[in-house]
Amino acid sequence: MRDTNFAARSSDGPGPDRDPRDEPDQIANGERRRTAAFVSGIVAVIGAWVALSPFVYGEGGATLWNNAVVGATVLVVAGYNVYRQYNDVPLSPGAAGLATLLGLWLIVAAAALGMVTGAFWSTLVSGLLIAALAGYNTYEARDTRAVTTEGDAGAGSA
Repeated sequence: MRDTNFAARSSDGPGPDRDPRDEPDQIANGERRRTAAFVSGIVAVIGAWVALSPFVYGEGGATLWNNAVVGATVLVVAGYNVYRQYNDVPLSPGAAGLATLLGLWLIVAAAALGMVTGAFWSTLVSGLLIAALAGYNTYEARDTRAVTTEGDAGAGSA
């Protein structure tokens, strides 16, 4: 007997025979997604600190503008990735990569702009943390994109 309702059933979502991943992989991917959202949240908080730190340390001029603009950008970009994660959309490699580059810039800017004492160390450590954490998310975003692409290609050929 021929199944005439196959098209309707196959469009309802992935069934046990359509999903190439097994249950342990799904659990691991869910854990990675939660970790990526948490890491993006930490990067966003550090970005907020960078934006506010010149006011805490009484800095002005180039330090004020650099930290305010870079910190606000990191906050928005990392917040965007948190938003994506909570809406079941994979991390954006471009957004995570931009945050990584901005973290590296903060490391250089701490010395290049002639920051002193508290502002110097705050910007340097914040830049190191942003670069490391956002770099991790960039790696995860590229890895997730590769797995998603492979899964989509495998599902289409079945």
